[in-house]
Amino acid sequence: MEDAKPSISSRSGDGGAMEARFADLCKSKFELDESTMRQAIMLFSETKHILIASLSNIGSGSPEEIERFWSASVLYCVSRLNKGRAKQDNQDRSITLCQILRVFKLKMVDFFKEMPQFCLKVGHILRGIFGSDWEKRLELKELQANFVHLSLLSRYYRRAYQELFLPSNKISDQNSTCCGNEGYVSDYHRFGWLLFLALRIHAFNRFKDLVTCTNGIISILATLIIHIPVRLRNFTIQESPNFVKKSDKGVNLLASLCEKYHTSEDELRRALEKTNNLIVDILKKNPRLASEFQKDTLDFIDPDGLIYFEDLLEESSLQSSLLILEKDYDNTINTKGELDERMFVDDEDSLLGSGSLSGGAIHLSGRKRNYDALASPAKSITSPMSPPCSPASPLHGNGFSNSKMAPITPVSTAMTTAKWLRNVISPCPSRPSAGLLRFFSACDKDVTNDIVRRASIILGAIFPTTSFGERVTSTSLQSANRMDAIWAEQRKAESVKLYYRVLESMCRAESQILNGSNLTSLLCNDRFHRCMLACSAELVLATHKSVTLMFPAVLEKTGVTAFDLSKVIESFVRHEETLPRELKRHLNSLEERLLECMAWEKGSSMYNSLIVAKPGLSAEITWLGLLAEPMPSLDAIAAHPDVSHGGLPPLPFQRHERAPDQYGDPRTPKRACTEKANVLTERNSFKSPVKETLLLFSSPKSKLPPLQSVFASPTRLNPARGGETCAETGINIFFNKITKLAAIRIRSLSERLQLSQQVLERVYCLFQQILSQRTSLFFNRHIDQLILCCFYGVAKISHLSLTFKEIIFNYRKQPQCKPQVFRSVFVHWPSTSLNEKTGEEHVDIITFYNKIFIPSVKPLLVELGPSGVISKDKKTTEDKSNPDGQIPGSPRIPPFPNLPDMSPKKVSAAHNVYVSPLRSSTMDSLLSPSSKSYYACVGESTHAFQSPSKDLTAINNRLNCGRKAGGRLNFDVVSDSVVAGSLGNQNDSPASSVASAATFKARVKSEPSDS
Repeated sequence: MEDAKPSISSRSGDGGAMEARFADLCKSKFELDESTMRQAIMLFSETKHILIASLSNIGSGSPEEIERFWSASVLYCVSRLNKGRAKQDNQDRSITLCQILRVFKLKMVDFFKEMPQFCLKVGHILRGIFGSDWEKRLELKELQANFVHLSLLSRYYRRAYQELFLPSNKISDQNSTCCGNEGYVSDYHRFGWLLFLALRIHAFNRFKDLVTCTNGIISILATLIIHIPVRLRNFTIQESPNFVKKSDKGVNLLASLCEKYHTSEDELRRALEKTNNLIVDILKKNPRLASEFQKDTLDFIDPDGLIYFEDLLEESSLQSSLLILEKDYDNTINTKGELDERMFVDDEDSLLGSGSLSGGAIHLSGRKRNYDALASPAKSITSPMSPPCSPASPLHGNGFSNSKMAPITPVSTAMTTAKWLRNVISPCPSRPSAGLLRFFSACDKDVTNDIVRRASIILGAIFPTTSFGERVTSTSLQSANRMDAIWAEQRKAESVKLYYRVLESMCRAESQILNGSNLTSLLCNDRFHRCMLACSAELVLATHKSVTLMFPAVLEKTGVTAFDLSKVIESFVRHEETLPRELKRHLNSLEERLLECMAWEKGSSMYNSLIVAKPGLSAEITWLGLLAEPMPSLDAIAAHPDVSHGGLPPLPFQRHERAPDQYGDPRTPKRACTEKANVLTERNSFKSPVKETLLLFSSPKSKLPPLQSVFASPTRLNPARGGETCAETGINIFFNKITKLAAIRIRSLSERLQLSQQVLERVYCLFQQILSQRTSLFFNRHIDQLILCCFYGVAKISHLSLTFKEIIFNYRKQPQCKPQVFRSVFVHWPSTSLNEKTGEEHVDIITFYNKIFIPSVKPLLVELGPSGVISKDKKTTEDKSNPDGQIPGSPRIPPFPNLPDMSPKKVSAAHNVYVSPLRSSTMDSLLSPSSKSYYACVGESTHAFQSPSKDLTAINNRLNCGRKAGGRLNFDVVSDSVVAGSLGNQNDSPASSVASAATFKARVKSEPSDS
């Protein structure tokens, strides 16, 4: 067994020095009231033993840095969770997160990386002090998403400003030096950002989604264009190709900005109206119609619909306007702010930090990015990358007037996806179409009213149009609440239109499969409709990148589980052909999160099927309390409209009575169902939820199972499988997806560790055996925790010199890695535990391996046996006598599954060199018959019946007989992200592939030779 990690115990007997240092900092650096101070010191003292036990897990390992992280986390929790009480006592002296991090000299990114670990370890203590809803009130996930969004928006705004305007306030020699500095921010630049922050605070109250905020930034740009002096412009408006929308009166400014930034003119006008109102309310400027002024900033611009503020950005009033906006923001952040959002325009690296969040993936656009060293999606999200572009700069000749195409960024990608929602979904009817009504009326009873009522209740719970419990005390708050109501109504309308659109397509497909239009068992299934509504709402929220309503918020609002939602994801994608690639990737990421951990969490409906499929596990499932509660009734959801207020609390499942419906909605696995339908026999066509599924989405002809069978009761017998229950069939298909995902991750980690194929297959075999024979090891855990243990267990029995430290070091490089995976593993110590511990606890991966994994899996490891692989450089005589590495009598190891290769695949660690298989159609379109003999293709020779060595010789002779190249190819000029961007054209037509290939070739440049 792996030796336990040495803990730094030298500080365990420090005589209270840690508490003294913490108390001294709180008193000298923060103005805390006596109650908050006492509570902070108490929390620090009660968690000190956890801190000492975790010294080797947090931060870089330095004891001083670990203590600073822990102190900051304690103080933030106490300050945040005491805010409500402080306001009631009229003693709101709460401190912000930025103040805390500055005092403890920590960076924002590092804090967000470590805070989830802190919450996991001290959650039971926080629950005892602050109540069971402490996690909801802490709003850590929302705060982190807000931080990421602001990081992206600030860069988006900086790039747009630099394209539009010169960086200097005045064109003068004395300023030329400072303006050349990369971090320099002009007063006009700062004014725009402060005005945007005021817009977020006063107009975008609760729903600060990325798309709405981007529209706000574009409205700020429109205001700056017509007010900043012309001499500071970086473009000529009458000649710029970016202002293409024109009328008889001049350039249509708003329409041109909408064209460039992919937004709606109506939404931009609404945002601009909010901006103008803020200028009137805060800066006390008088609005005038732009048509009434003769200003050079308005020359060649159509003034219709534009408002002009005299003396808004004149040099005489600019500084006073900045001071007013600064004061307004200070007043706001002191009452309800956590982040000082001004730091993003100041580019305060000392506080922002660098690195990645969410294990190297941020869930912003469904793509994994390393964006300006701040955020790299899934987390994200573990899905293919998209190319970020560096900001254009006048210093590099990329001025606004010269840029032909906007750079691809997370923000621009979100705006493009929102355009699909606006152009494709918004024109759809908000009521069931005539074709859909025919399916509703063809059921045993007309279900139209039930379906419409359910959609209204469920979507009303997800998108509340009123703010309950809030008293409107100011005009700005009234305006913000109205903005919330408008936003919620728009998102609700988009969701219901998407729901009816996909539902009709599904009904047509089901009727063809069943050769009839009576879909009673499906259309009367409450769980199916809730999953469809949840999926529709999730896609709408994912399009707008909402901070307030992030997954799994839709599950909590609708009462379904992630396992339920997975049943409709594949069908939803198949029956909405126009779904953008970004949203397909988002659904793929949700499926992957479900498989790796969410389906194994407490309360998952998967356990309700598992106790039917594997009755032997029912005792442990019941003992751990893992079963899902019945869904809350629609009446219960309608009776709790305030469930959405003040965060994202789960619905009160425990209080809801079971309300069986007429058609046997599968509320529990004990109920039988008499629905006549086939079961999930072909559900494995959805091969994997990860990147490879994008290949599947391009094959719409692959057959899907009837949806009615997908939502059948778990105890119903499956006639197509010889008496097997639907639960058994469903669990087998679910386990197949688990093993496919595990195989992908095992292969990836094995390549990093440079292990042989034999070791790879043994790790995979062990994982399969654990899933089928030791299923309980997965309960309340992450599958990567079992994968890591499998690697070390196989390494031990194979006598490999591979340590857990090396495994975790390489696992950290995996795109899906999260530190919590190996730092906090759930264990539930039985009463007979040898270490005298009882109850639930989170331990590190090595403790889990030694205390839980090995005692359970040791028989499987013994059966696997030390077959063949002794070390990386040494083989035994048994290997020579057994070429397949199989010891007589040991179980036959199943072959490793054939997984599709990622394309393009990086083949060099030192250079950006990729290899990708070329389709025959693409090859034919790219290569002429006379030039094909210059290329070596896999499986194809340049001449018939010729050996590969002769092929290569012939190719070399042909290349050498011509003109000798005067330089060498520099592959490094092609970035990883540019190559990854070619993934987006894999499913396009050959013509588009040719264009992509031409673009790719154009990026490979020649460098002078070294000689």
